[in-house]
Amino acid sequence: MSIEQIIQKGKEVIRIEAEAVFNLGERINGSFARAIQIIAKSKGRVVLTGMGKSGLIARKIVATLNSTGTAAIYLHPTDALHGDLGMVRKDDVVILISKSGNTEEIVNLIPMLKRLGVKLIGMVGIEDSKVGRECDVNLNISVREEACPYDLAPTASSTATLAMGDALAIALLDYKGFTKEDFALLHPGGSLGKRLSLRISELMIRGDAIPVVKQNASIKDSILEITSKRLGVTAVVDEAGCLTGIITDGDLRRLLERTLDIKNLCAGDLMTKGPKTIKQEYLASFALQTMETHKITSLIVTDDRNIPVGIIHMHDLVKLGLQAR
Repeated sequence: MSIEQIIQKGKEVIRIEAEAVFNLGERINGSFARAIQIIAKSKGRVVLTGMGKSGLIARKIVATLNSTGTAAIYLHPTDALHGDLGMVRKDDVVILISKSGNTEEIVNLIPMLKRLGVKLIGMVGIEDSKVGRECDVNLNISVREEACPYDLAPTASSTATLAMGDALAIALLDYKGFTKEDFALLHPGGSLGKRLSLRISELMIRGDAIPVVKQNASIKDSILEITSKRLGVTAVVDEAGCLTGIITDGDLRRLLERTLDIKNLCAGDLMTKGPKTIKQEYLASFALQTMETHKITSLIVTDDRNIPVGIIHMHDLVKLGLQAR
């Protein structure tokens, strides 16, 4: 087999599978809408079952449903016949996946599921099949041909089934008004989850770790405070503890470039007045956006009395994967 023939075979597989997915568009119809309504109105979970490759696709659909706000589990049809049927509750909806619609293990499971009174949705390649006839709603996942030249290995059919599962999950997401914020709650470890859920109060440096000096503090003491807290900045407060300014290590370098006579200077002489601040209930992603907009690396977190209660540094946010999108 030549290199050209290998390339052509790869392209042929992609073409066949792409056509299989494209043709599903004609089957997004009233049956699809009824399936969405049945699942959305259910007070239980979506239980997916299938044998072999259909079972593997079912597991992927389960993962997609769970991540988009629809509780789902996978039930192996053979295990169901030997005790695992107890996983299914009367308010659940069961999706039966079978290319032929006559998979023995799935067919044997149907009477028990009907006895439980659950709604059945079929994802079958032949609607006039044993599974197809017994389900409340059928989603047609038939394909004209498999990419496998011997029509043995499920290829185009498994791809079409996966695409139909994605269509279900995303249509349900939209139908139920599932938002980015809802997604973030289910993905707290991902960058999106962090951007949409982490608040400054969860990340800010607190207490004695906050670099703070009084207005009348010497420049030497200000340098020591910046150096010891290792944030490259210190807040400057008045006698009441309210924020009046900020000094950065850049301010100190520029001062020393002008003069070395700093004995008679105090923090109040050097500070930048009215620094940018933020409240601790804000999202951490907003803090990063503010820093990038104003080209600064730190924000003092203040309370309603303008007293510093924390500080947040850009490096900490970037390390968490909160780069602004």
